[in-house]
Formats: sequence, C-alpha cells, structure tokens
Amino acid sequence: MRLLVTGGAGFIGANFVHRAVEERPGVALTVLDALSRAGGREALSPVADRIRLVEGDLGDAGLVDGLVAESDAVVHFAAETHVDNSLTEPAAFLHSNVVGTFAVLEAVRRHGVRLHHVSTDEVYGELPLGEPARFTESTPYNPSSPYSATKAAADLLVRAWVRSYGVRATISHCSNNYGPFQHVEKFIPRQITNILTGRRPRLYGAGANVRDWIHVDDHNSAVWRILADGRAGRTYLIGADGERDNRSVLQLILRLMDRDPEDFDQVADRAGHDLRYAVDATSLRSELGWAAKHTDFAEGLRETIDWYRDNEWWWAPLKTATEERYAARGQ
Repeated sequence: MRLLVTGGAGFIGANFVHRAVEERPGVALTVLDALSRAGGREALSPVADRIRLVEGDLGDAGLVDGLVAESDAVVHFAAETHVDNSLTEPAAFLHSNVVGTFAVLEAVRRHGVRLHHVSTDEVYGELPLGEPARFTESTPYNPSSPYSATKAAADLLVRAWVRSYGVRATISHCSNNYGPFQHVEKFIPRQITNILTGRRPRLYGAGANVRDWIHVDDHNSAVWRILADGRAGRTYLIGADGERDNRSVLQLILRLMDRDPEDFDQVADRAGHDLRYAVDATSLRSELGWAAKHTDFAEGLRETIDWYRDNEWWWAPLKTATEERYAARGQ
C-alpha cells in the first residue's frame, strides 16, 4: 500500500506514522505537513529514513493532487486543532480545516483514491454534566468554537463528496487524546511540563468540565481498522470510556509526579468552554471488532509523564513561547 498521511508530523499523525513504520513494513508512507507551530519534523526524526516527508500547504491544490495521484489511500489528519488558538486566529482554522479538506476531496475524487477523514467529537457540542447520554453517529452537530465549526464544515464536505461524487471515504470522531508528542499548549502536556520546569499547573475555572480520554495509540489502531474494513460513507466514533473531569486529571498528574494534588492555580475559564464530551464507540466495537488496549488511565498517564521527562529535547523549544501566549491572555 502507498499511503499518504496528511498532518503526519502533528501529535496524532506522528504517532500514527511511528506505529506504521514499526508494525506495517509493507506500507510505503508519504507524509504531507506544513511543519508549522503544532507539527515539526523533529517528531518524525526517529523514522525519517523510512518515510517520505513533503513540506507543504494543504491548501496547495496542485501539490495535494500530485501526491494523491501517487497513493492508494489517504489518511487525513491535517488540521488546526487548538480551541484557544481558534478563538484568536480563526482564519488559520478556516484555511487548514475547510480549504485544505476541499483540496484533498477534489484530489481523491479525480484519482479514485480511498480516503479516511479524521475528525473530532467536538463537532457535536457539549453534553450536560452528571447524565449518562453520550455522542453517537446520529447526534446532531452543534459546534461551539471556530475550531469545532471548521471541523464540522469539513465533515459535511466529506459527506457531500461521498453522496454527490461517490468518493470512497469514511469519517471518525475521536474523544480527547493523550500520549507522546502532544504540543505543550494542550491540557495534559501543559500541566506535566509546567511541573517539570518549576511552574505551577493552571486549571480553567473550577475544573468541572469532563473529557473522555483515549491513548493516542488506541485512536490510531481504530483508524487502521476503519481504513481496512470500514464501509464507505460511514461515520465511526472512537472512544475508550475514559470520562474524567479536568480537576481530577490534574490532581492525578500531581500525585504521579509526587506533588501535592492541590498545588495548582485556578484561572479564568475559557470562552464557550464545553461542559462534557463522551463518546459511544459501540458501532466500532461491534461492526469492526476494535478494542482499546490502554484501559488503565493512570498507567497510560504515568507512561506519558515519563515520555515528557525523557524527551525535553522535543518540547523545551516550544515551552517558553507557549507560556508567553497564555500569559498574554491571563491564562
């Protein structure tokens, strides 16, 4: 298989590429990435001699078309993803998530190439706290931020290209990921690297917001299963029953790092902060036989802490600028 991975130098994409190189030697991997703030070639340096890395803008239709023409399938991870940044820089999210997805869709349509589009559970908006309801494939879209709105727009484009042009595409919506190579602006790595650099962790509001956590390797194993066996036109939800409120996650990080679980600062909450996400992955499990392997969140978090402790070379160059941006917003 000749596989094109867009956004393969970002957090989830880089982990996907690492696992593919290790576990699927018969796959020829080409990565297209803008190598912007959220994704740099350093994340792929351990496998650089076994992949083809192309630096480029996803909105460059000619470049995308040429790469798709050489491929048997495309896994489309590339996106601007950080909600906080979308509130201050929405234009970048429109360009990457909407215009970029349009370029990918037109290319796979012209060349008849299989596509898997990686989306987010945030397109569904929020769920109430303290209730059993979860997102399903039939949950109406109700995005809250420029990030989730642009991902919802991209999803709808994919659905339209499937119906109007017969594009062989699937979509997945995954819950919140954690693991190696996640940018230090994100919640879990920010807290870990704050502690490692002598800063106090920061918690939005009361920390009551609930997220459904999944290890990045479990997310990517589900993507492989969908790419191989998913039905064109189908949407699959990926989750590992990992609901926890933000305060509990931060306190667990502090305990695992031998710190007082109350040793953090509370800051003003983010605008439009969704209350709760929770994913029902029943269809993925029953139809495709997928199951998560990292079911012990504390152990997965411990391994993630160890990774950040051992790989300061990767995240340290990003840390100062990230904290300066947060400080300018009072966060």
